[in-house]
Amino acid sequence: MTAVVATSTPGSGAVGPAPRWGTVRTVLRLHRAALLLWGLAVLGLTGWLVWLTEVTAVEERARMEACDLAGQDWCDTTFSTFGFGAPLGWIGLLSAHAFLAVAAFAGGALIGRELENGTARFAWTQGVPPTRWLTAELAVPALVVTVGATLLVLVYRWVRGANEDLLMGTGWMEDHDFVARGPVAVAYAVCAVAVGALTALLLRRALPALGVSVAVTWLFVRVLTEYRSALWPAVSRSSATQVLDPPDTAWALETGAVVHGRRVPDVQFWQCEGTAAFRRGCLDDRGVTGFYTTYHPESHFWPLQLVETGIVLAVAALAAAAAFRVLRRRTA
Repeated sequence: MTAVVATSTPGSGAVGPAPRWGTVRTVLRLHRAALLLWGLAVLGLTGWLVWLTEVTAVEERARMEACDLAGQDWCDTTFSTFGFGAPLGWIGLLSAHAFLAVAAFAGGALIGRELENGTARFAWTQGVPPTRWLTAELAVPALVVTVGATLLVLVYRWVRGANEDLLMGTGWMEDHDFVARGPVAVAYAVCAVAVGALTALLLRRALPALGVSVAVTWLFVRVLTEYRSALWPAVSRSSATQVLDPPDTAWALETGAVVHGRRVPDVQFWQCEGTAAFRRGCLDDRGVTGFYTTYHPESHFWPLQLVETGIVLAVAALAAAAAFRVLRRRTA
C-alpha cells in the first residue's frame, strides 16, 4: 500500500500523495551543514591540488634548474621532497582516510541522532515508510560522497601523473597513495555510509554509534591493507647463481635464498664474495641452492585496485542489506 499524507492547495480541500522527492529534500535539509562541510573539504583539497601543479610544481622546477646550474648535487631531493612531495603526501593521506569522517557522520548524525531524538519515528508517523526513509538516508549521502571522492581521485591522479619527476622516492605501493589514486577510495567512502547506518540501527544512540562506526571501518580497512598484497597473484623469479632484486618500480614482497629446500627471506651471504668457484663452493657448504624474489610489478596496480574495490563494495552491500533487515525487525 502506498503511504499518503494530506496535502492541500490553498483554497481547496484536495488531498493528494506525498511529493515523490519529499524524503530526499528532508534528508538534504536536515543534514545540509554536514553535506556542505563535505563539499567545502572536497573543494579545498581540489584547489590545493590544482595550486600544487600549477604554481608549486612550476616554482620547484625553476629552483631545481637554478640549483643544478650552480653545481649543487642535492637539488632534486631537497626541493622535490619538501616543496611538492610532502604537500601531495598530506593530501593523499587526507583523501585516503576521508572514510573515517564519513563513518562518523553516518553513524552519529545521519542515523544515530535521528533515532535517538525521535526524528525518524516522527517521519514514519507522517506517511513515510521506514524502508523509504532508510533508502533516502543512505542514497543521498552515498551519492554525495561518491561524487566528492571521485572528483578527488581524478584530480589527484592528474596532479601526480603530471609531476612524476618531482616525486623522489615515492611509489605506487604506499598505502595512502594507492588508495587516493583509485576507485577503492570511493568504495571505502560508500562502505562507511552503510557500516555507519547499520551500527546506528543496532545501537540507536548517536555517540556510541559514531565511535563504533569509526572503529569498525578503520579496522576493516587495516585488515584489507595488511592483506592487500595477497589480493592478486604476485610475480616470483628465481636463479640458481645470483641474488635477485625486483624491478625499481615494483612492490617488493620478499627476497631471499633457497636453503636446504626452504625459502629463507632476507639472508645475506657476504662471506661468500669472491671468485665464481669460491662463491659456489661457499654457498654449497651452507646448503644454498638458489635465490628468489617475489613482487608486484607496477602493472598490478589496477588488478589490485579492482579486486579490493569489489571486496569493499560487497561488504557495503551486505551492511546495507543488514541495515534494512534490522530496521524491519525494529518497526514490525
